[in-house]
Amino acid sequence: MKSFTTVAVAGALALTSIVSAQGPPPPPPLTPCASVTGLQLVCGQQAPEDLIVLPGGQWVVAGAYAGSGGVHIIGARDRKSVVAYPSASAGKRLDARTYPACPGPPDAAAGARFTTHGLYLQPGANAVHKLFVVGHGSRESVEVFEVDARSGTPAFTWIGCVIAPDPIGLNSVRAFPDGGFIATNFRARDSSPADRDRMMAGERNGELWEWHTASGWQKVPGSEASGANGIEISDDGRWYYVAAWGSQSFFRLSRGQATPRRDEIPLGFRVDNIHWVPGGKLLAGGQGAQGTEIVEIDPAAMTVRSVARRADDDSFRAGTVAAPVGDQLWVGSFLGDRIAVLPAPRGGNAR
Repeated sequence: MKSFTTVAVAGALALTSIVSAQGPPPPPPLTPCASVTGLQLVCGQQAPEDLIVLPGGQWVVAGAYAGSGGVHIIGARDRKSVVAYPSASAGKRLDARTYPACPGPPDAAAGARFTTHGLYLQPGANAVHKLFVVGHGSRESVEVFEVDARSGTPAFTWIGCVIAPDPIGLNSVRAFPDGGFIATNFRARDSSPADRDRMMAGERNGELWEWHTASGWQKVPGSEASGANGIEISDDGRWYYVAAWGSQSFFRLSRGQATPRRDEIPLGFRVDNIHWVPGGKLLAGGQGAQGTEIVEIDPAAMTVRSVARRADDDSFRAGTVAAPVGDQLWVGSFLGDRIAVLPAPRGGNAR
């Protein structure tokens, strides 16, 4: 049985051959989900590149970066998955005051395609939350949903969108209290294979973009990065925290200062999504030379603790995110039809 093991990451890993989730070559086929016996899986997904756990730990939201797309909701106990949006039960109610330029829901046009990428949940009062979703397909956008988790399966209502300027290629999003957000430009949509290769070699090719109703899209000074991927901000709103996939690094950037301060550390793998976990730490997942890497980052001290590593095989590969669900880690991927469910390791090694 293959499982996660707690390991120290010894030095920088060699460059992985895995190509970005935005335009990878066709991967080798995975073993059919139902036939896997050495690994617990949540099947029936469509490239669940990012995962978010709703408050209370009973439900997990998964993106769908491939196939018919949409947003999935999964029961943490029974692991049953349904498409929460678009669906017959989902509502649509545009918040035109916050998102005045939004042309309508992502699935409004005939034949519209809505695949989903980065996710961010903004907890609300009385178990009614906001979910921000990076959308691709018929348009490049950040889509906003109300998630009502007061009873039964959480109900989704689409409430707005913001269309990205050309040629920005969005990856991740993190909301602000006013309905605005910060998003990463991972790679321009008109970039070439040669541009991708330069990014993978560490060349800076993208940056952060902040959006608010009153000001619209604004490029963040000093935020240029190589494959800007996962994004978070500090509780006091004074720091951006960024996963740089191309340069295999993590950096923090001061927010709102005339001369931004930037501190960066190497991680040695292609870091993908980052999300807060208790204790003021960030849990980061990504792709290393041999397989999935999970680390915990202390953004205040700029230190890293290795949590787990799992070699790629024909049951699961190319991990992108780790979400703590009870005493387990749910690990998503930018390819395949599954989420890996693994015991959460204890301890770890600082570096």
